[in-house]
Amino acid sequence: MKGLKFGSKIIFLINSLVAFLLLISYILPFIPPKRFATLSVLSLGVPLLISLNVIFLIYWLLRVKKQMILSLVVLLLGWSYMNSMYKFSSSLQIEDDANFSVMSFNVRLFNKFGWLPSKTVKDSILALISDEAPDVLCLQEYPISERLKLKHYYSFNAEYSKGIKGGQTIFSKFPIVNSGSLEFPNTYNNAIFVDIVKQKDTIRIYNFHLQSSGIGVDVEKLKEETSGHLFKQVGATFKAQQEQVELFLAHKAKSNYKTIVTGDFNNTAYSYIYRKIKGDDLKDTFKQAGNGFGRTYNFKFFPMRIDFILADEDFTVNGFKTLDVELSDHYPIKTTLKLSH
Repeated sequence: MKGLKFGSKIIFLINSLVAFLLLISYILPFIPPKRFATLSVLSLGVPLLISLNVIFLIYWLLRVKKQMILSLVVLLLGWSYMNSMYKFSSSLQIEDDANFSVMSFNVRLFNKFGWLPSKTVKDSILALISDEAPDVLCLQEYPISERLKLKHYYSFNAEYSKGIKGGQTIFSKFPIVNSGSLEFPNTYNNAIFVDIVKQKDTIRIYNFHLQSSGIGVDVEKLKEETSGHLFKQVGATFKAQQEQVELFLAHKAKSNYKTIVTGDFNNTAYSYIYRKIKGDDLKDTFKQAGNGFGRTYNFKFFPMRIDFILADEDFTVNGFKTLDVELSDHYPIKTTLKLSH
């Protein structure tokens, strides 16, 4: 740091810490939360760490200082992270007669407890579904008291099936020939699945709602939480998520069908949870055909993408969009797929 003024030295020290934390985050997808729960919490802050390193890079670049190399190298090492945070290409939308669409949305109980000022949230969501007309619709936080009946759709758990937790439902314009639930222990969360028949193909659809940390978006409430309590709470959540994902992987391994996984993962694309669900045989439809930040959760500090549609490698992704509507604390996502033969 020779040649730097005192103020610039302080800035570079902060820059070095932020760069180090981002570098550490690159190994988090390979570390089970059960081993290092506290460290795994860092995955939630990756978008912020990327943004700060970009700011430091620009700061030193404008001053023509060699210190810019630090953030530049760290960002280049994690280029795939940049692609997960922001998709630089324009949205891909390819028309094909074989296309079908899948939409996922955490509806937050249709605003049952008045989080949003609007009194017509449920009606607006119904109008949105009608306008988008997805062939497959996966809903999370679907309330037992506000059941939907959608014309021209088959459904599973829309009326609630005996012995299966509420909260998730799947609607499909294609016949449902099999269905079930993965009941996660010691929680209200679960995952459901259906097998649908599209022409001669049977496709399995999973709809997830993994364990939530319970941390909201209210800034004042977050200020009241101690950092230690937040880390402990999120760490415990990630451990529970790991157990839930292990149940899913064991279930998925018994199926030979082409698979689509949707839902609210309550975790980011930089996490162990995401990497394990995605595996080597699924692809992230946002990365394939989305654009921009692709944020799916209304978090005030930085863009967060915690809702996903992952599709088997045998699917071609012909479109993806995030719907910018304020009807929940989440934003709906929709992809257009074609099954390759």
